[in-house]
Amino acid sequence: MSITAGLVIRCKAAVAWEAGKPLVIQQVEVAPPQAMEVRIKIKYTSLCHTDLYFWEAKGQSPLFPRIFGHEAGGIVESVGEGVTGLEVGDHVLTVFTGECGECSHCKSEESNLCNLLRINTDRGVMLSDGKSRFSINGTPINHFVGTSTFSEYTVVHSGCLAKINPLAPLNKVCVLSCGISTGLGATLNVAKPKKGASVAIFGLGAVGLAAAEGARIAGASRIIGVDVNPRKFEEAKKFGVTEFVNPKDYDKPVQEVIAEMTNGGVDRSVECTGNISAMISAFECVHDGWGAAVLVGVPSKEAMFMTRPINVLNERTLKGTFFGNYKPRTDLPSVVDMYMNKKLELDKFITHQVPFSEINKAFELMVKGEGLRCIISLED
Repeated sequence: MSITAGLVIRCKAAVAWEAGKPLVIQQVEVAPPQAMEVRIKIKYTSLCHTDLYFWEAKGQSPLFPRIFGHEAGGIVESVGEGVTGLEVGDHVLTVFTGECGECSHCKSEESNLCNLLRINTDRGVMLSDGKSRFSINGTPINHFVGTSTFSEYTVVHSGCLAKINPLAPLNKVCVLSCGISTGLGATLNVAKPKKGASVAIFGLGAVGLAAAEGARIAGASRIIGVDVNPRKFEEAKKFGVTEFVNPKDYDKPVQEVIAEMTNGGVDRSVECTGNISAMISAFECVHDGWGAAVLVGVPSKEAMFMTRPINVLNERTLKGTFFGNYKPRTDLPSVVDMYMNKKLELDKFITHQVPFSEINKAFELMVKGEGLRCIISLED
């Protein structure tokens, strides 16, 4: 048992007090885990666009003060009542969604949409008692998507933790907690291109490049990157992208351009922008008879997807995915093993690293659109 088990831990956390304002590193109190909860010591965390979006408070009711962060690797410090399968010292990845193991989704081989632990961006407290485990001088600090990894210690529901190989470097595999797994799984688990297939990737950010990485691993012969920013094209070559299309360079729909390039359309496409026009293009650019498109990007709630029914009747398939169809606890350990076995290349996603004291630099880099993933080290 940990010597701090059952006690309040005082540690540093990066607290967001206002939307869009720099995070403030200050001492917080982290309460012990309650039933089905685990307290972990965060070693490394990374910044994802989801953190940035809610920090900027765009398009939703803001919830502050808050501790953001959800892509992270850490070590179990203590466990609450009822927790099984995790013990002190285990290496874990935090996940913004979960796997309770009991609901109809968790029991289904076809779904990873856990009824109990599905992502909830509006909730700032823990499920067990509706209270926060973070406080400053008695003032509660809100959680973020059940993880809040921008803190030296955090409390997470046990269903939102994936126990991984202790030999895996946490400063690398922490990026598998969200975006990279989402793109990778969209290709490997949902699109499922066959060896020699042609694949179009819409959007060459971190998620799109992870989708391209999946296509590379699957043995695709042509990986066509689609993006309106040509500066991304050179970097994308590292992820197996073989050809590039900038929709701005043409006076006709990009789906027509791709169909002409590929003698009728690609075998698979993966859309990673959330732009509704790109979603429609991704579907309409796949080959009739066998083509399949996978939607990953999240559009606005009001957006409408419109295409002619004949595009579906001509045997094109449209699929959606959440977190790459990975069940967090069951499947993430094997994704880590893919990296350990040198099948999955993660290092190329990591473009920056900063100490925890300079966490605001990570936000600045993302706002400027520089780099893919910035690792924030809580070890320095």
